[in-house]
Amino acid sequence: MLSVAVCDDEVIECCNMARKIKDILEEMKIPCIVRQFCNGKELLKASESFDIVFLDIIMQDMDGMKTAQILRERASDKILIFVSSSREYVFEAYDVEAFQYLLKPVDGRKLRNVLQKAVFKTESRSQEFIIVSRERQKKKLFLDDIYYFEIKGRVVEVHGKEGIFTYYGQIGKLENQLQGKGFFRCHKSYLVNLKHADGYSRQEVILDNGENIVIAKRRYEEFCQEVRKVMRGNGGGL
Repeated sequence: MLSVAVCDDEVIECCNMARKIKDILEEMKIPCIVRQFCNGKELLKASESFDIVFLDIIMQDMDGMKTAQILRERASDKILIFVSSSREYVFEAYDVEAFQYLLKPVDGRKLRNVLQKAVFKTESRSQEFIIVSRERQKKKLFLDDIYYFEIKGRVVEVHGKEGIFTYYGQIGKLENQLQGKGFFRCHKSYLVNLKHADGYSRQEVILDNGENIVIAKRRYEEFCQEVRKVMRGNGGGL
């Protein structure tokens, strides 16, 4: 299910853009959810993890560029598409790695073309995921977006690109579930995604988000074998 957000403080424009996007995706036979937001703060508070975000730039309270900067810090692979009545911010859009910059009024053919390319990009990413439960709700967690799991009593903290998500679970069961998927339990409290390993010592693994996770002494040798295996598979080495 493709998840799309449209953020524009002009309510009518926001509704029209959301409807056009939904119509195009339905014609492409792509299951989707399209949500509307009237300002950047409202979008940033949303609990969903959106695949594609359409952002107006000139908005009250928090402009689209500032909103995009925060979204980019949370998730490096999120597809950001600016929609503006001005060309003034085109070069600033490069700073947040915008996927596209559309001028209002948006041409229907142009929008379709951009959506097709954006969908192709989302489908080309790894789509492996697990589903966890919290408060009678199910949540899909994409493995590539997870840095590590941390167990605190009966609570599992999922540290990922979108922040921290918590649910009740057992790290032992999780370890078995993720066997062969590039995760390693380097300590009784930590299950690390080795794809995000940027370096390591005998005491800790350094992740590419800047965090350091402790490695238990008795697990170090096995950790070395596993992390090298993953790095070779990704075309690199540590």
